Amino acid sequence: MEIVVRDAIKADMPAVHHLIGELALYEKAPHEFTLTLEQLMEDGFGNDPVFECLVAEENDIVVGMALYYTKYSTWKGKCIYLDDIVVKESHRRFGVGTKLFQRLRSIAKARHAQRLEWQVLDWNEPAIQFYKKLGAELDSEWINAKFRWENL
Repeated sequence: MEIVVRDAIKADMPAVHHLIGELALYEKAPHEFTLTLEQLMEDGFGNDPVFECLVAEENDIVVGMALYYTKYSTWKGKCIYLDDIVVKESHRRFGVGTKLFQRLRSIAKARHAQRLEWQVLDWNEPAIQFYKKLGAELDSEWINAKFRWENL
């Protein structure tokens, strides 16, 4: 299996959107997935892009993706935030996720980011074990907080 990791292009967004939908199902929250393909394309490739994306391909078919953006820490400075990494179930355990992370880590280093951060659900044991295998720190001290659209 030869996997190629590259920067996503606008034409990849239908496949990326599909992978995000697969992730929503896996995380038992398909009702939370309201992002349209049009929004995704505008937010990534419109006049004011707010994210970047990597795709992993096998034989020109997208089998994984990592969507990320630059954030800022008042304590550390520039950081990269990985919003989601998804690999098709049929391609898990073949190194696709590792290749995506290797590329993300090299991007973070090249940009002098002080951290590469992401979240994982506490019940997602396969992902937790994968991140531990990569040497990631898992932080149980911080509690996630948010305002939803209706409460803004």
